[in-house]
Amino acid sequence: MVRCYHGLGDTIQFARFLPPLRRLAGEVIVWCQGELLPLIAEVQGVDRALPLHDGTPDVEFDVDIEIMEIPHAIRASREEVTMCRPYLTAPRCGGLMETTDGKALSVGLVWDVGSWDRRRVVPCRLLQPLNRAGVQLYSLQRGPAAYGAAELRATDISTPEISELAARLQQIDLCVCPDTMVAHLAAALGRETWIMLHTDCDWRWPASGHQTFWYPTVRLFRQRVPGDWRDVVMDISAAIFEKAQRSRAGSDGPYRKMERSGVPTDGENCGR
Repeated sequence: MVRCYHGLGDTIQFARFLPPLRRLAGEVIVWCQGELLPLIAEVQGVDRALPLHDGTPDVEFDVDIEIMEIPHAIRASREEVTMCRPYLTAPRCGGLMETTDGKALSVGLVWDVGSWDRRRVVPCRLLQPLNRAGVQLYSLQRGPAAYGAAELRATDISTPEISELAARLQQIDLCVCPDTMVAHLAAALGRETWIMLHTDCDWRWPASGHQTFWYPTVRLFRQRVPGDWRDVVMDISAAIFEKAQRSRAGSDGPYRKMERSGVPTDGENCGR
């Protein structure tokens, strides 16, 4: 039985280790946050998924483990750590969201986060440079900070349902957000995701560089000065302009490059 006692993003990130765990276990039961049940239940290697609650689960098991302890317990190889294909599957949804002219680059935004580590919050007003010609902004922001969508002239497509959020992330070209659950969700789905990091970023991200072996479709944008997001937003604005230009020219994104390189883009992760 796999216990998911940490955050939603932690559960999503470490769900990649459920398939190799299943190769060692007769059955894998995941006791996870209720919001993630529809997604985790579909991860390859999961026999049953149960909603997390206080107390103990009403299920028989021989061994229990916390999900973030799995890589240590199974002595995970580099191949099992590195994601080379999406391991989450979003539910199908009906029809694509409309953009302003049918050709604009669709960009989903999150700028505010939970109470843990407020250094990750990006003031909404600083994201104004992302609203440019050839780009359609969509707000994925939840909570009191969602009012900023109107200030950014972003279409609100936020939802409290994580499985529905996954479906909506499949419909946009790019997700831009701080280090939060949405970043892990989008990246685990194989969507292009740009993550804004403060100078003293979390342990899971490298100390330098723009890439991470956790997710091949992620690009990291870092503060140069503690607390100052302006350079980060300017870098992203320039990169979005370049991406919009390539999109109009029919160029491919990183997920398409995964396909061209011969890396499978469906099924479980490459540790199989």
